[in-house]
Amino acid sequence: MPEQRKKFSPEFRDEAIKMVIESSQPIAKIARELNIKEGTLGNWVNTYRREHAGEEPPLTISERARLRELEKEVRELRMKAEFLGKAAGGLLRPGISVTEKFEFIDGEKGNYPLVCMFNWMGVSKSGYYEWHGRPDSVTARRRAGLKELIQQVFDEFDETYGYRRIHAELNRRGVPCGPELIRALVRELGLVACQPRPWRLTTIPDADVATTPDLVKRNFTANEPGAKLVGDITYVKTWNGWLYLATVIDCYTKMVVGYAMATHMETSLIRAAIDMAARNISLPKDAIFHSDRGSQYTSSEYRKHLQELRIRPSLGRTGICYDNAMAESFNAALKTELVYRTAFPTHEHARKAIARYIEFFYNRKRLHSGLGYRIPIEVHDEYLNRQFAA
Repeated sequence: MPEQRKKFSPEFRDEAIKMVIESSQPIAKIARELNIKEGTLGNWVNTYRREHAGEEPPLTISERARLRELEKEVRELRMKAEFLGKAAGGLLRPGISVTEKFEFIDGEKGNYPLVCMFNWMGVSKSGYYEWHGRPDSVTARRRAGLKELIQQVFDEFDETYGYRRIHAELNRRGVPCGPELIRALVRELGLVACQPRPWRLTTIPDADVATTPDLVKRNFTANEPGAKLVGDITYVKTWNGWLYLATVIDCYTKMVVGYAMATHMETSLIRAAIDMAARNISLPKDAIFHSDRGSQYTSSEYRKHLQELRIRPSLGRTGICYDNAMAESFNAALKTELVYRTAFPTHEHARKAIARYIEFFYNRKRLHSGLGYRIPIEVHDEYLNRQFAA
């Protein structure tokens, strides 16, 4: 049988409300004492406060002081949570050096009180000032030297690298340093990498497309080159009109293994990109090519061509960029690092610049976060060397 609902007299309700307001005790505590539900008592109190909004007595001096203390505690807790969120990238793991903690604190000293950061990071005030006051030959000289190297990497990669890639590149060159120190020095130098623009939906779906499964399910990894490929079409503005770029990217090496450019978006454009990929890498049995549901990727001509190459088609959902995130990520990098920073007088100017970006920069020089900040061609060559050794 359902539990019978309790009934309370108006007098009981009024006395319960007075106990909450006059005693300033928690509602839960009083509800337990009166053997009623906490939610019931809370509703009574909220209703009373709405109906008597202007009748509540002002806070006493001691109550105001306590309120200020509580507000201060809340501010400090929020600040601590934000600070520790920044440090969670590796500085809180066991075995981290005190120097790296000091470097992180030094980089954040403009955002948080030093005393609080000492407590949060579990380091001493005297230790920090001893580290900070070391002779130029130890601390200041090292920071100055790192700044020179940071500027050099930033310029070498054409202002496309943020602090994470700069840190990874310096480590590749044998320069020991922590990521938070590099972030602080990048900020001091005022270096700002080129920034992406908002993503826009450009996929034009084919209403008559046959049912094709998503064989990737947002898993953009593979066990060998050629086993899983992704592709997309993007557009580049020139003074002579639009130039369209179709790409094929290998999920194992993250290399752009095929691409084609034209002044149209017909199926022949993506066919040319797929043919280039088939020439550049070996395609194992049951290889997958994944794309969005644009009309070019759902045409019968396209599907027949994949069948000839013994490639299985895979399609993400329309308008869901995450389903083809790897291809979208390349498009964003290309636009941010090249297209939005360059004026192309003709289609040919754009073709040459894009080909150079793919062949000389993206595939052979740029550190890829999805590869643990390695270069795609390095990963490809390592795989071939292992196969040869076996």
